This record gives sequence, C-alpha cells and structure tokens, in this order.
Amino acid sequence: MLNKKQIRFCLDVMEEMFPEAECELTHKNPFELVIAVVLSAQCTDALVNKVTKDLFNKYETPEDYLAVSIEELEQDIRSIGLYRNKAKNIRKLCQMLIDEYGGEVPSSKQELEKLAGVGRKTANVVASVAFKEPAIAVDTHVERVSKRLGICKWKDSVLEVEKTLMRKVPKEEWSDTHHRMIFFGRYHCKAKNPNCDECRLLDICREGQKRMRAR
Repeated sequence: MLNKKQIRFCLDVMEEMFPEAECELTHKNPFELVIAVVLSAQCTDALVNKVTKDLFNKYETPEDYLAVSIEELEQDIRSIGLYRNKAKNIRKLCQMLIDEYGGEVPSSKQELEKLAGVGRKTANVVASVAFKEPAIAVDTHVERVSKRLGICKWKDSVLEVEKTLMRKVPKEEWSDTHHRMIFFGRYHCKAKNPNCDECRLLDICREGQKRMRAR
C-alpha cells in the first residue's frame, strides 16, 4: 500500500498530466447533468453526448419527458445500452422532481440518491459538478487506478474505495482528484493496455511493475 508521501506524489503527477480534467458529459444545467449521468451507466461519455445533443433540444424540463410516451423516449435513447430501463428511471426521476422538489434538482447527495436511477456515484458526480460540493465519485476508472497503484486494496468494494480516498486525499482536492483519476484511467492507465512504459508512477505502482516483469 502507498504511504502518504507516495499518494501525494501520485496526486501531483495526475494534476500535471491532466490539469484541465473535468466532467466530459455535455450539459447546460443540473437537470441535464442528472439525465446525462443516468444515461452514462455502463456506457461511454462520448456516446451519451452524441445522444443528448438531440435529446436536450427536444426535452428541456421534467415535464417534457412526461409529455411523451415511454415508447417515444425509448426510441430517442435507443442507441444507449439498457435504454428501456433508463427510460423508465428518467420518467420516474422527472415525476419525483415535480412532485417533491418543485421541478428543481436537489443539491444534497442524500436527496439526489432518492431519485430513480441515481445511485451513490451519480449523486456524487452531480453534487460535485453542478453544486461544487466536495465529492469523489468512484467509477470504473477511479476504482481501477486506486487499486493498481495500491492506494486501495484489491478486495475493497466501491464504497470502501470511496471512503479510503476521502480519508487519504485532502477534502479540498476531492472533486479535482475524481476527475484527474478518471482521465488518468481513461487516457493513460487503460483497462486493457495501460501505458506502463511511459508512466511516471511506474516506480511505485505495484500493478505496473508486475506487468513489466511478466513481459
């Protein structure tokens, strides 16, 4: 496991590599972000952005999503995986926003998690990006990078990874670290072909050293 000094080094290197890292889901307001993040489950941000380009022109408010049939909404997001289930969740989410929140997206993580299709990760993303609340959302990239580097244990659950990162990363850096780790995992420490040869963290990365020895 990495010590405090090594973790600091990792965070600094990621900042140098991806100083402009930010949410790549296209949105103009918290409501669009919630919809985009719900659609992004088990799907790439690039595909979501392709779909929401037209979707957000057609649907601007929670009422708009409820004004059409479920079949029409399904067709509008058909190219996205799990589109039927996501269409149902979007309609339920929109109804809850109208009934319980005056049509506005709540800012607290606890209230966000009550919305259909919104889990802990989604709530953290929305709270962080839309409302500037410190949060670390653990997606597949954050989990992979944390475990490969040895910041977290291999056997840790997603929740344990989140809690470990919250404990080991300064609170004021949570949101930035979340985005930088995503970029680091998406564009550098990839799932199948991590760029170990050119990685500045190789000397302290247990997974990288293991892969290099196996060659």
